[in-house]
Amino acid sequence: MKDLSKDAANQLVVEEGGDGQRIDNFLHKTLKGVPKSHIYRILRSGEVRLNAGRAKPDTRLVAGDVLRIPPIRTAPAHRGVPRSVAGIAIPPILHEDDVLMALDKPPGLAVHGGSGIVFGLIERLRHARPDAKFLELVHRLDRDTSGVLLVAKKRAALTALHTALREGAVEKRYLVLVRGRWRDAIRNVDLALETRVVGEGDRRVRVAAGGRAARTVFRRIRTWPNRVPPLALLDAELKTGRTHQIRVHLTHLGFPLAGDDKYGDFTWNRALAKDGLKRMFLHAHRLRFAHPLDGREIVIESPLPRDLAAFVARQDARDEDEADA
Repeated sequence: MKDLSKDAANQLVVEEGGDGQRIDNFLHKTLKGVPKSHIYRILRSGEVRLNAGRAKPDTRLVAGDVLRIPPIRTAPAHRGVPRSVAGIAIPPILHEDDVLMALDKPPGLAVHGGSGIVFGLIERLRHARPDAKFLELVHRLDRDTSGVLLVAKKRAALTALHTALREGAVEKRYLVLVRGRWRDAIRNVDLALETRVVGEGDRRVRVAAGGRAARTVFRRIRTWPNRVPPLALLDAELKTGRTHQIRVHLTHLGFPLAGDDKYGDFTWNRALAKDGLKRMFLHAHRLRFAHPLDGREIVIESPLPRDLAAFVARQDARDEDEADA
C-alpha cells in the first residue's frame, strides 16, 4: 500500500474484485494498517467520496466506481512474506476448482485478522497466492473450531454461495462431544436465540422466545453411558446459522459441549484438559451444496482431527478395559 499522505487527494477505481463489496469492508482491506475506527470516521464525515458523492459505510460498490480518499498514512508494506506468516503453511486443501476452494482449518487459527490478530487464515492464503485477484471467505468458523472452510475465488461464486446459505440450501454438519445421557437417535431442536453485545464487543447468546428462529438437528453417533460423567458423540446439522447456535442449544438442553469456555461447564473443562482435551470439541466435518456455476452436487468432508480422534479412542479403550475387568 502506498503512502497516501503524499498526495492532497487520492483516487481509487474499483476493480472486479471489489464489485459488490460494502465500502467499509473494501477500504479496510485496501488501506492496510488503518484502524477501522478511522475508516468509519472518514466515511461518516464525508471525506470519502464515491463518484463525487457521499456514501454510507454499508454502500455496495460496483466495478468502475471511483473513490476519492483523503490523505492517510498507512502502515508500510511488508517485503515478501510477513514474519508472522513465514514458515507457516496454509491448511490442507480438500477441494479446489476455478471458482472455489475448501480448506481443512486447524483449531487455534482465526479465519481473518482482527482483535490483535494480524494475519488470519485468509491473509495467509492471500500471501501464499499473490497472483490471485480474488480470495474471500464464504463463511466463518470460530478460532477454536476445526474443519471445512469455504473460500471463493470469484465474486460470482461468493454471491451465489451467500444466497444458498441464506436460503438454507447448504448442508452444514458438525461433530460434537457432550456430557450427559443422550438417548434420542435423532432430536430436532427449534429454539429461538437472542444475541447481546457485552464488554468490548463480546457476543453472548441465549435462548429467548423473542429471538431469531434457530433450528439444529442432532443425530446420535456414539455414547459412553458408563463413563463418569456419561458422554455422547453427536452429529449436529445446522438448519439455520445463528451465532454460537450449537453451543447454546446444547447447554440449554443440559448437555454442555466439551471444552466450551463460554457456555459450557468450566469445572468439567478443567478435568477434560487434564485428560488431554485441550480445546472445544466442535468440528465442521461435512458441507454439501450445489456448485455455484454448474449446479452439480459438491460434498466436502473433513475427518475428525488427531486430537479429537485420540480423545474418542481413549473413551473406547476405557470401556473395553472395564468390560474385561
